[in-house]
Amino acid sequence: MEEINGAGAAAPLHTYSEAVDWINSLIPFGIRPGLERIERMMERLGQPHRRLKFIHVAGTNGKGSTCAFLTSVLKQSGYSVGTFTSPYITKFTNRFQYNGEDIPEETLTALANRLHPLVEEIAATPLGSPTMFEVATALAILYYAEVCYPDVVVWETGLGGRMDVTNIVTPIVSIITNVGYDHTDVLGDTLEKIAFEKAGIIKPGVPVVSCVSQPEAVSMLRARALSCKATLYLAGEQFAYESRGIGEGMQTFTFKGPFRSLDIAIAMKGEHQLANAAGAMMALEVLRQYMAFILDDEDVLAGFRHTFWAGRLEEIPGSPRIVLDGAHNPEGAESLASSIPKFYQYRKLNLLMGMLSNKHHESYFKHILPIVDTLILTEPDFRKKMDAEHLRLIAESLRKKYAKEHLQIIVEHDWGKALQLLKSITRGDDLALVSGTLYLIADVRSALLRQPDSEKGW
Repeated sequence: MEEINGAGAAAPLHTYSEAVDWINSLIPFGIRPGLERIERMMERLGQPHRRLKFIHVAGTNGKGSTCAFLTSVLKQSGYSVGTFTSPYITKFTNRFQYNGEDIPEETLTALANRLHPLVEEIAATPLGSPTMFEVATALAILYYAEVCYPDVVVWETGLGGRMDVTNIVTPIVSIITNVGYDHTDVLGDTLEKIAFEKAGIIKPGVPVVSCVSQPEAVSMLRARALSCKATLYLAGEQFAYESRGIGEGMQTFTFKGPFRSLDIAIAMKGEHQLANAAGAMMALEVLRQYMAFILDDEDVLAGFRHTFWAGRLEEIPGSPRIVLDGAHNPEGAESLASSIPKFYQYRKLNLLMGMLSNKHHESYFKHILPIVDTLILTEPDFRKKMDAEHLRLIAESLRKKYAKEHLQIIVEHDWGKALQLLKSITRGDDLALVSGTLYLIADVRSALLRQPDSEKGW
């Protein structure tokens, strides 16, 4: 503790709860794109991020799963791995992992104490207070650079890329999973604008891997990679993947890259996970081929096979059958709607969903309504929640064109009561699905798994 605090000043945060409360107290400062405050913090801390090797992951969907694949394979191959992700499903410490384990509460408290005076100092300048995510990012860098020293850090973007706080780093390889309509209030309302923001993580001379498919988004990535003299590995061009089917709870696909081909099996469900795994594999191939990473086939295959990521087509043990999936935008809904009938057999599909108020809900419903028999609309316990009655009006407006003839729509504002209702109407041969914002998934998951110490947040 003392060593981490360093300066010997009185520590204002005495417990883990106080540390988390302080970091979360910065939430009202919002999401403020720009790197000035994180640059100032890093400068004052001696540029600790420059001592680390990062794999920087951006994209509209699949960032968390891609980070999970990378972490699992690298760890299986004998490397120590830091993993920084958001939002978290269970506990604030989830976002700072080392070899799959959360940061210890006392370490987080000590590092928060180290950052506290720095944050107050910057808050008193024209730059204004660092935000919650900026402080979390700085804390992650300190943890990896000065406490646990991983061989590599898997580094997930918070929002966008170009102006995201995580973009302070220069990685050894970058990944842009895909581009879709999400956070359009911040990133722009066209695929070109969103792709421009994501492409901002491409750095001079640093190879970049992507499964982006839309022509206008691809051209944006090409232009950025060309201007940075960065090699672009694009799915469908420099590498490819082809599904070999589903069997014994595993999806198998053939990866074909510029250096070799490999048949890979993953336990993660959903067609979109093939793209995420293929993108992760291409990034690993770059590390193996050009950066002397030792990645034996046996370890690579085992790493992919054992990858798990909470809240992504995750089946909760018990009866009735309940599947959780954090699809919360149109592209996520499209993947979910195509994957559910392929991976599960059921008589009726009962969907419980809740959303935040800044999403494309109409497009979401167009994809999901055709497969749903009963729709229960609720609200996450979160400040930006979407009113369930507003969701009902959107769903009703699309009923005639997209929904099953006998679709039943129920509004229950209290998510706990909505979950009980979902369980009560789901028979043995039915399937219950909980989807929408990860803030709802986090609460439902902790309730179903009886995790009383669950926290949640961005």
